Amino acid sequence: MNQKSSATMSLAGLQWLFFMFANTVVIPLTIGDAFDLSSMEVASALQRSFIFTGVACVLQAVIGHRYPLMEGQSGLWWGAILSLSASATSSGISVSELGGGLAIGIILSGILVMILGALGMGSVLKRLFTPVVMSTVLFLLAAQLIGIFTKGMLGLATGDQIHLPTAALSIGLIILVVWINVKGPGVIRNFSILIGIVTGWIIYVLFFPEQSSEVVTSTKIFNVFPWGKPTFSLGLIIMAILTGLVNTTNTIASIKGFEPMVKATTTNNQYRKSFVLTGINSVVSGLFGMVPYAPYVSSLGFLQSTLIFDRLPMIIGAVMFIVLGLVPALSHLFSTLPVSVGDAVLFVAYLQLFSGALSNLDGIRFNPKTIYRIAAPVLLGIAIMNIPADMFGSIPMLVRPLLSSGLLMGILLSVLLENTINWSKLDNAGKSIVKKEKAG
Repeated sequence: MNQKSSATMSLAGLQWLFFMFANTVVIPLTIGDAFDLSSMEVASALQRSFIFTGVACVLQAVIGHRYPLMEGQSGLWWGAILSLSASATSSGISVSELGGGLAIGIILSGILVMILGALGMGSVLKRLFTPVVMSTVLFLLAAQLIGIFTKGMLGLATGDQIHLPTAALSIGLIILVVWINVKGPGVIRNFSILIGIVTGWIIYVLFFPEQSSEVVTSTKIFNVFPWGKPTFSLGLIIMAILTGLVNTTNTIASIKGFEPMVKATTTNNQYRKSFVLTGINSVVSGLFGMVPYAPYVSSLGFLQSTLIFDRLPMIIGAVMFIVLGLVPALSHLFSTLPVSVGDAVLFVAYLQLFSGALSNLDGIRFNPKTIYRIAAPVLLGIAIMNIPADMFGSIPMLVRPLLSSGLLMGILLSVLLENTINWSKLDNAGKSIVKKEKAG
């Protein structure tokens, strides 16, 4: 490798580091708040998340599916855990009891995914994920993430009103990153995410001074069952197993979404290894109080923005992330990255998910009968996303995480419609009607 390509790969690795950090840092913080963890335990959870996310990414890239797809703490699991913790008091259990029961459920769920993955679950699931299902996944994921990022960009992550200076900086960063993607030279365009984050961070430090927060220097990285003493709860175990099984859709969606970018075909063995690793990651997550892992579908938007599809930059970024977690001073430094800056830059990256959703529909034509196959799951998912979480309090806790997730419900409806209805027959019927109307 020549000097120029080495520098390019190193910068691309740094860009991956920022992407991993921006997608990871908020999860341990919110989980710590949900389970009333101490500041030391939250800091420890941050370090564990950084280290293990880096390790998980390297393992998937080298042993598992062997693609540059971030393996991170699943948004599906994250939402389910927060939903359960929010309703723990009203359900008559303490957060420590909930945490201990969830830990056992997550471990058992991970073991089940490992076994099913080794037995060839991937070959079954990938047949269910038709192009229309893939489009539904990407449409809903884009809608969900863009909503989250918009709140952060407007300063709503730390307040209940739009903060105009923060919003102005975010809009400026969006314009900058989009301009680089559209008009910038090839080399510069590949690093639009990195340029946006560094530029935004510098501007924020200069014009938005904040009070320094307490620095926690004492951490305990290897702390087993930090959420609470393990307890056996059949309801939580069933919920965890269902969530773990549905979480496998992230693997299928991310791998199938990446294949067209490099014109690759994923083997059953790659799926098998990827699922086994994700199952192992879930077992480790249950033991050490982390949200279970899955390949990030949002990696597709990042890759489409950077146009660098090699595995090496992601591996470099993952190794940097491990180092970040091992050095508390570096962890604290990166924790000062403004949420609004990270959200604004990722907002642009995730707009690319919409492109992937549309490209999956290439060659598919809709008529008044077949439009339901895409409209019903997408609009149902978006409708559920816009219902406040506390409105689902009347639904039994066992199925609440599933029914309150617009992303999950949309995907499940899409899979159901695609695999129970003969849409080609309806499409032909629609064409016949159109021909008759034209003839008349």
